[in-house]
Amino acid sequence: MPLVKQVAHTCVFARDLDAVEAFYRDVIGIERKFDFKRGDKRIGFYLDFGNRTFVEVFLKGESRFEESNQINHICFETEDLDGFIAHVKSKGVAITEKKLGVDHTWQAWLADPSGVKLEIFEYTKDSMQFGPDGVVCQVDW
Repeated sequence: MPLVKQVAHTCVFARDLDAVEAFYRDVIGIERKFDFKRGDKRIGFYLDFGNRTFVEVFLKGESRFEESNQINHICFETEDLDGFIAHVKSKGVAITEKKLGVDHTWQAWLADPSGVKLEIFEYTKDSMQFGPDGVVCQVDW
């Protein structure tokens, strides 16, 4: 069994959340799954591409969209995060311990040799990605 099942999500930054949401909805045909809010302020949203594949969009007004920095990180799904972490450590690669994210999904972080940030997900029965649409994920960071 492979250690990584599939790409779970890709995170991108946006200067204008409404314009990016409209583009994905109206041009690409992808609906918003849920919003991220800090207090009352919407700071991002999740797009559902089906088959457990998502794009996460966060507001970052000062972002510069250049070829070298358009993607923030790539997230891969595993069904055994503890086993994945043990495997990565056995290869001498640094990885964070797992923690339960605000979306109720287990996560750990590492980087590839070029410094590309990789997030590894293990979904739970309470993961917001598979709950009802339109709810808010209240962030604490």
